Amino acid sequence: MLSMPLYYPYASKRHVTYAHNGMVATSQPLAAQAGITVMQAGGNAIDAAIATAATLTVVEPTSNGIGGDAFAIVWAKGQLHGMNASGQSPSLLSLDVLPEENGRKTIPAHGWTPITVPGAPAGWAALHKRFGKLPFAKVLEPAIHYAKQGFPISPVLGYHWERAVTAFEKVLTKEAFAEWCAVFAPEKRAPAIGALWSSPRHAASLQEIADSYADSLYSGSLADKIDQASREAGGYIRKSDLKEMAVEWVDPISVNYRGYQVWELPPNGQGIATLMALQMLQGDTFSETRSEKDLHVQIEAMKYAFRDTQAQVTDSRMMHVTTEQLLSKAYAQSRRALICEEAADPQAGELSTSGTVYLATADHEGNMVSFIQSNYMGFGSGIVVPGTGISLQNRGHDFSTDPSHPNVLAPKKRTYHTIIPGFITKNEQPIGPFGVMGGYMQPQGHLQVILNLLDYKLNPQAALDAPRWQWIKEKNVLVEQQMDAAIIESLVRRGHQVDIAPTSYSFGRGQIILRNCETGVLSGGTEMRTDGHIAVY
Repeated sequence: MLSMPLYYPYASKRHVTYAHNGMVATSQPLAAQAGITVMQAGGNAIDAAIATAATLTVVEPTSNGIGGDAFAIVWAKGQLHGMNASGQSPSLLSLDVLPEENGRKTIPAHGWTPITVPGAPAGWAALHKRFGKLPFAKVLEPAIHYAKQGFPISPVLGYHWERAVTAFEKVLTKEAFAEWCAVFAPEKRAPAIGALWSSPRHAASLQEIADSYADSLYSGSLADKIDQASREAGGYIRKSDLKEMAVEWVDPISVNYRGYQVWELPPNGQGIATLMALQMLQGDTFSETRSEKDLHVQIEAMKYAFRDTQAQVTDSRMMHVTTEQLLSKAYAQSRRALICEEAADPQAGELSTSGTVYLATADHEGNMVSFIQSNYMGFGSGIVVPGTGISLQNRGHDFSTDPSHPNVLAPKKRTYHTIIPGFITKNEQPIGPFGVMGGYMQPQGHLQVILNLLDYKLNPQAALDAPRWQWIKEKNVLVEQQMDAAIIESLVRRGHQVDIAPTSYSFGRGQIILRNCETGVLSGGTEMRTDGHIAVY
């Protein structure tokens, strides 16, 4: 069959999607369908979110897995609930044990050192215990099915899988690469786009998680296998660390913007950066016709928000400032006053990319979920636990090695976290979940989506389709090819160092579901920059 699954020479358009009974939006069609199938079987939006999330560990392993973390904002029982399912650093991991390069301590991106306790399965179980309707094992059935029976590789998934094989061969030890290949590249190459791929070991691990309400991963046989593999390889994570995994229920934080409450989770996540930027932009008026001045001010606000969050955000128990201080209107005004007609250089650290999946769900009962999970950098640490199919995250790479920094590495600590779910309400009624995954692009994507919805009056699909910008560092800005040439030229005149990206893969992958408060009708948008899909009924 002749086909080029990554080649699209002609402009195409996706319309906004409408439904009334239920909607699931995410980056992979089979995962979205898994969620809606569970909903049609009597489950609610929370069951659907768990089913979708578990299925994504199978059908999009390039971005997330059983060994990653998760966060969620849930509208249920008439209010918002925040869930932080990010794991701590191992008790044996500290600055003292880190290797040195050129006289400086470093946290490698791959191998056993950057591995932190995986929180995602604990998050699934916690969400289900509090809000689920169907049996937990029933909710995980679609994920187990696809892991056991296989599924065809989708285009963007195949692209990133192939890149991962090339990268891991260079950065992993022979032993680690061999184990990773045994699961994800048994023929020493990525599965081709459209080819069937399955993982019986992954299926068996998911079945254990389903049968034990995730306890197997934290105190049972899966925990034993992680502990044994870590000890044999000289890693730091132990079963005792896994046993201490505790999901935290938190109060989401928000700012009022254009009459809407925009919600994020509090630190250790970086969602506060979006809210800080919105606070700075409160006094600005953006016309429905996007201008280069609009983009200039938005980029500058994002820079200052990033400068503060990267300097201050870490495990909330160990921050030197409060969330209230960072979000205060007075502080926002003082930062806004620094924005001038020319591009500034805030001297922030370099930003990296990562792998994450985001999903949104809504049901006819009024429940809505904004959910995100990740292994961090693609497949994460590159470590696969023998016999389990589980790839472990490398979230510990985000810790600082500067002893004076709030986010400095320490035992039993949550690091600054990139993955963030978002939510919108108005007059104490849910409008809907939104999210844009992609490392340090995430708060920038959140900001642009909110501006597209509330200032530029775009529908959910158009809000995601709009060309994006991405602040990289200093005065460096990356823009998509679709960005208007006149706007790019004007940004350059203001001192921005603008590069046009060859692809759109670094600009995040988003989903939005909005509810009409009067009719209950749902409208949804999904990402054109990935294998995005919306399932409805």
